[in-house]
Amino acid sequence: MTEVKTRSRLRARVTSFDVAEHAGVSQSTVSRALANSSAITEVTRARVIKSAEALGYMVDTRAAQLRQGRTGTLAVVVICRPGEAANDINPFYFSLLGSVCAAASAQGHQTLVSFQTSSEQFFGKYEESGQADGAIVIGTTANDAAWDYFRQLSGDERSMVFWGSPFDDLEWVRSDNYEGGLIATRKLIGAGYRNIVHLGAVDSPQRQFRERYEGYCAAMEEAGLVPRLLQVDYEADRETQGHNAVAQMIATEERFDALFVACDSIALGAMEELRERGISVPDQCGLIGFDGIRAGTHTSPPLTSIEPDFEVAGAMLVAAVLSEAGLSAAERRVPVRLLERGSVRRSG
Repeated sequence: MTEVKTRSRLRARVTSFDVAEHAGVSQSTVSRALANSSAITEVTRARVIKSAEALGYMVDTRAAQLRQGRTGTLAVVVICRPGEAANDINPFYFSLLGSVCAAASAQGHQTLVSFQTSSEQFFGKYEESGQADGAIVIGTTANDAAWDYFRQLSGDERSMVFWGSPFDDLEWVRSDNYEGGLIATRKLIGAGYRNIVHLGAVDSPQRQFRERYEGYCAAMEEAGLVPRLLQVDYEADRETQGHNAVAQMIATEERFDALFVACDSIALGAMEELRERGISVPDQCGLIGFDGIRAGTHTSPPLTSIEPDFEVAGAMLVAAVLSEAGLSAAERRVPVRLLERGSVRRSG
């Protein structure tokens, strides 16, 4: 049995020359026929395909792509916080990564994924090294050195696109954060909450945080309410930010009956602190996060959240990195929707 398996592994791979001999045509005719060249008649193409199937011939698509100056691969770089392991990153980025890989596959591309944390790991020269046709960069904006590195690389006309970039001069794609802020705050107001505080930051590299805050402000003002921002400690991890923000409001006797939180990971910390303080969600405090991470379905109560359309996000990022033209304003924004769970009381 072992000898049979060994012979099977060593058996020569079928080539296009074998197909040509079987079909009675030249090797170049086989190549053109399998590439759907209009120079080949349908009768000849059918004969070549029949021979290829009979011999079990597989087209080497990667070799064909390389001959055309393409690799058929897209690089996806996930930037982590300094000192952070890959499994500790915001779960949102795993959802986004999955959508990018699926969208690339739908376009006939493989993906090469890299998690990068420190300067000795930074690498973005995928095109000149022949590893990929372009790079999609996602991940935390807390790693200044990483973003400076990739910003400099993008200036050399590489095919690169960025999710949530802290720099507007890069080719970026983001959620419709302003709309998400409007939706979340209007939901809380419609449920009868009035002392709604926003937990987030407007002076951090997270430009999406400022946009979410601006949407919140617009909804509060249209309802005749006063916006109130509690800036989170950007240096702490996300859940600690949520814990500390709630503890601070209670210590300073800040009045609040609802929180719109800039991201789900912070909201999870806030919910835990509210529970530990004996504050009931949603009866005494409504709570809405942003990102739609799956962990929010397992809290008690489940976390209401604003979720970007991940399928659209992946498709937009892949389309952007493969396109030679820049993105329009409309093409940069991923639509969002409200995930109604249990952390907001029912209106009416």
